[in-house]
Amino acid sequence: MLACILQVAAVSYRAPSAMRRADVSVVTQMSSTDVADLKPYAEFARIAYCSPLIVGSWSCGKSCEALSDFKVSLTGGNDNSIQYYYVGYWPTKNTVVVAHEGTDPTSILAVLTDANGLVEHLDSTLFPGVDRSIKVHSGFADEHAKTASAILTEVKSLISQYNATSVTLVGHSLGAALAEIECVFMALNLPSHITIKGVTFGTPRVGNPAWAALFDSLVSDFKRVNHKKDIVPIVPGPELGYSHVHGEVHIVSDDQVVLCDDDSTDDQCTVKSVPNIFEGNVLDHLGPYQGIYIGYCPP
Repeated sequence: MLACILQVAAVSYRAPSAMRRADVSVVTQMSSTDVADLKPYAEFARIAYCSPLIVGSWSCGKSCEALSDFKVSLTGGNDNSIQYYYVGYWPTKNTVVVAHEGTDPTSILAVLTDANGLVEHLDSTLFPGVDRSIKVHSGFADEHAKTASAILTEVKSLISQYNATSVTLVGHSLGAALAEIECVFMALNLPSHITIKGVTFGTPRVGNPAWAALFDSLVSDFKRVNHKKDIVPIVPGPELGYSHVHGEVHIVSDDQVVLCDDDSTDDQCTVKSVPNIFEGNVLDHLGPYQGIYIGYCPP
């Protein structure tokens, strides 16, 4: 599984100013309603760990029952050289959902803490007009490229079929990194009236500050949920040239969830509460997220 990790546009998408508010910490307590709203997306991310056979028949127990109106249209991956993924239409939100499988947290850490985990330029065919200063983790970019075209074709078909008004990208761990990249991919390749939304869980840093600035300029509706002392969200480190995008939601405790700004250094946010991998807990990567453990196919 981990082997996969080891210019149509006339106007160039130049890197927006990479100056981000690193010196300012903005923390907001999330309401119980806003926290509860994240639960369906945790279910979608959990289901992505199931095989195409199970997802295709929507027979994944209580998680599938909780999303009973979801209509699967495409499944893929082999849990080895290509992560599992699925695409479908969710009538409840009139949105097309794309979900990617994650991977074992100890395995992804081995890759993300390796100084040789280099960033690379985005593929100009998949990301038309994007400035060369914008770079992402090479393993994430390579994995995304394997399924990008097939997924985009299916997303366009579903938008046309159901008159969907948005596309929602979901994932956990490696799947979260793929979903983050796919948010920008969809924003660049779909009509501007289609809203792009992302909800990810246990997301590592994906790219450099120019990537984060581009993401923030294109994708406003984004939440990346971190659970307690999870160490995956603090890697790869800034010393390797990486920066987080906006939208951190930190589950500080079972009864306290806060919304943080960028790589906020507030005590309640992940960067400060988990200053290094030795002071965190890799098992927190699995959750629970709104009562849902992510990392295996639900029975």
